[in-house]
Amino acid sequence: MMKKFYQLKSCQMHRIVVTVAVAIVMAGCASTPAPIEQMAISRAAVNNASSAGGNEFAPLQLKSAMEKMDGAERAMADKKYDQARQLAEQAQVDAQLAEATARSAKAQKAADAVQEDIRVLRQEIDRKTK
Repeated sequence: MMKKFYQLKSCQMHRIVVTVAVAIVMAGCASTPAPIEQMAISRAAVNNASSAGGNEFAPLQLKSAMEKMDGAERAMADKKYDQARQLAEQAQVDAQLAEATARSAKAQKAADAVQEDIRVLRQEIDRKTK
């Protein structure tokens, strides 16, 4: 009776070991898909930042975004998809920061110009009323 018990346990253990081994092999074979969509989104973000004046108003952030995008491209070429996705996401964030910084700087520059125009108009009004 004990012999049958151990044989039954041995058979169950064998099945468990085989199941775990198959699961591990399948997990190892499952590869990360290429982050094609993220790469496109990140490229667009870098282009938008550049078009928004990133070179002039946010050169460090734009440079960082471009360097990370280059790294993502290299990782894609090497089929290191996890690394490519991570670098592309970082490039996207840096590019968005560069774009926001550039737009903010442009808005500040425009506001300063309006303030200067107001100052000149006030001087003109004061001159005419005296």
